[in-house]
Amino acid sequence: MMMHKSYKNLSALLLAAMLVPTLLQARELPSNLQPLEDIPPPSISSEDTPDEPEVTIVKKNGETIEEYRIGGQLYMMKVTPKHGVPYYLHREDQDGAWVNVGPNPPLSVPKWTIFRF
Repeated sequence: MMMHKSYKNLSALLLAAMLVPTLLQARELPSNLQPLEDIPPPSISSEDTPDEPEVTIVKKNGETIEEYRIGGQLYMMKVTPKHGVPYYLHREDQDGAWVNVGPNPPLSVPKWTIFRF
């Protein structure tokens, strides 16, 4: 008996939740409404576009090195050796060393700060 009553309350609540937005939309609008001005679309300039990587390809002694830069800052390199599998070097952080991502597992170098002067 108690379950039946809670289902009735729940169904009444759901019905009210569906009817209230419909009733609010159906009310009459004031007669003195004015249309809004047309808003021009935002202008797009070359300065506003997101930075896309700038790729520079350098070929030396049979190796191909692709340098990827954003905002003029080098953040990744793809090295394709003359004989071998290509690998990637990328910055671990802004002022960190290069990390090798490729067929060989990267070398984990401890970077403990023991003393600071």
